[in-house]
Amino acid sequence: MGFEKEHIVMLPFMAQGHIIPFLALAKQTQQSTNFTVTIATTPLNIKSLQSTISSVSSNHNNIHLAELPFCSSDHDLPPSTETTENLPFAKMINLSAASLALEPPSRRLISYIIEKEGCPPLCLISDVFFGWATDLANSLGTVNVTFTTGGGLRNYSLHISLAQPPSPLHKQRILHRPRLAGTLQVPHLSAADGTDSWSKFFQPQISGSTKSFGWLCNTVEEIEPLGLDILRDNLKLPVWCIGPLIPTEALKNSSTLDLKVSRQRAGKELCFSAEKCFKWLDSQGSNSVIYISFGSQNTISATQMMELAVGLEESGKPFVWVIRPPVGFDLKGEFKAQWLPDGFEERMSKRKQGLLVHNWAPQLEILSHKSTGFFVSHCGWNSVMESLSHGVPIVGWPLAVEQAYNSKMLVEEMGVSVEPTRGVQSNIGWKEVKEVIDLVMDESGKGGEMRKNAGEIKEKLRKSIRGNDGDQGKDKGSSVKAMEDFVAALVSKKQD
Repeated sequence: MGFEKEHIVMLPFMAQGHIIPFLALAKQTQQSTNFTVTIATTPLNIKSLQSTISSVSSNHNNIHLAELPFCSSDHDLPPSTETTENLPFAKMINLSAASLALEPPSRRLISYIIEKEGCPPLCLISDVFFGWATDLANSLGTVNVTFTTGGGLRNYSLHISLAQPPSPLHKQRILHRPRLAGTLQVPHLSAADGTDSWSKFFQPQISGSTKSFGWLCNTVEEIEPLGLDILRDNLKLPVWCIGPLIPTEALKNSSTLDLKVSRQRAGKELCFSAEKCFKWLDSQGSNSVIYISFGSQNTISATQMMELAVGLEESGKPFVWVIRPPVGFDLKGEFKAQWLPDGFEERMSKRKQGLLVHNWAPQLEILSHKSTGFFVSHCGWNSVMESLSHGVPIVGWPLAVEQAYNSKMLVEEMGVSVEPTRGVQSNIGWKEVKEVIDLVMDESGKGGEMRKNAGEIKEKLRKSIRGNDGDQGKDKGSSVKAMEDFVAALVSKKQD
């Protein structure tokens, strides 16, 4: 676009579900504009990003990393804790509150950039939880743009609600929208009264984010018009939908991705034989496998885990289950056989019915495989986007934060999911598990309808990024146009 010397500084929240889309946004921004992009975060997160970026081609050599000093022990956190991954829920608020300590080093970084380059960065792009970045940007002669890694309905229902204490009028507005009724029953929001620790952190941060130059959303205009409509109606700011922030390779019509895609996206190494996993998937029928994963920082209770295992075995359907210790145990600790039925893993392996993958699996590659039929998911937004980008329907099992909003939208707005239960306290028996598996795997009934709807959304997602590879022979998709509009607005603002 002719502004190659411009500089953008990105400030992600310290969680994998935020850092991954921030890196994807950095790549997309650099590819679209050739701007210099600096991602600033804590030392251990920088180390993870370095290993990720080093495996990517030199096309992204204008993406730089900057360390923001951080000491977890200063904030009543376990040693070397710089992300939510494997952090007990009770300590999540400590990490959130600790993120306020990143403001001074961020100020020093941007002041250094101004001194070195002779002008402020074109903008800051900060996490929606970093409302302090709006005042920081204004004080240093630039603007802050809020980046939210979730969808439109989630952002309205969770973030706008937390910007101010819940009021009867606000609740009435939600309840007058029948499709939103019930969304208040979510941890943090339903109990937020302005005096609890979550309110004390979120209210000023979200309020600050609502005063930024505009919002970037990791979603697509065409897939959630209701959520985006009410978000814009309440936010009164520009909202640019620049998703899905998924590697371009994952949005091409290939049956199976190269294994490096997930490793580059998540910065993870495999702890099992990838060849074994894909050989097993290759041996299964088309759309026949149930993929089960509750994300990088969630797990279910020991009782639920046992019932899920029995239900899977009784269903007779093939499955891949990314499994971690249950709630109350160290997620990185040793997995104990007592959490599953006697001989379960060996029996599933011998029958070739199930494959248990401990801790982490290459999710994008599994979802792209022709044998994957359904995804049992916690409904984190990254997982939702990855699943729908491959036309894979979802069985929603939301566990925390905004996941219940996402699940509700998937069921009621998109028709690509069913939700048999939610949370780690629910009582779900193996018979209910088997019933929902039978329901969604029935291609002549509900399962077929969900697959059809997921396939339609897949095409919308892929159409939205059309033209981002420089192909001038096609009309540009909505997300590509949104990125261009975003950059044009920034440049226009700078020239005012």
